[in-house]
Amino acid sequence: MIILDLMLPDMHGYDVCQRLRQEGQHTPILMLTAMDALEDKIKGIKIGADDYLTKPFDFDELLVRIEALFRRSHNFAQSSNVLKVSDLELDRELLEVKRGGEAIKLTAKELAILELLMGAPGRVFSRTRILNQVWGYSEDPLTNVVDVYIARLRRKIDTKGRDPLIETVRGHGYRLKAAG
Repeated sequence: MIILDLMLPDMHGYDVCQRLRQEGQHTPILMLTAMDALEDKIKGIKIGADDYLTKPFDFDELLVRIEALFRRSHNFAQSSNVLKVSDLELDRELLEVKRGGEAIKLTAKELAILELLMGAPGRVFSRTRILNQVWGYSEDPLTNVVDVYIARLRRKIDTKGRDPLIETVRGHGYRLKAAG
């Protein structure tokens, strides 16, 4: 778990949080800060914090929030190294992808998109959300880069003779077909 203040000497806490999430870190993050405006709280959660607590705080509340974050992340952490959907596997530690036991080479961005989709099979991710989570907030949301990378992933993952796993949900975004 990371307890992160926003007012750091060399870098703002928002930047630290955002960078950790862009690098694929899933460690729970609790922002603990004197910045108590609603806008600050919303921004903190939107860029990747799992919880936000303002100073001054009650120590018992801090402990309860830490316990809750550990409880929520415990099930995720037990199986977090390998994601599996149908015959598609992603080993997060080794950064290896296999479909039907066959290795698939992916770029870092392709891997990040696939990890996002595999982390919640069946869930629809909008282009904007994929763009924000994989490229960060500084990119133009009108770009077609997400569509280009999804097409590349399809060519590598959904090869001829296999059931397609990556689905387009018209007007909403993309999802990885849930097993079943």
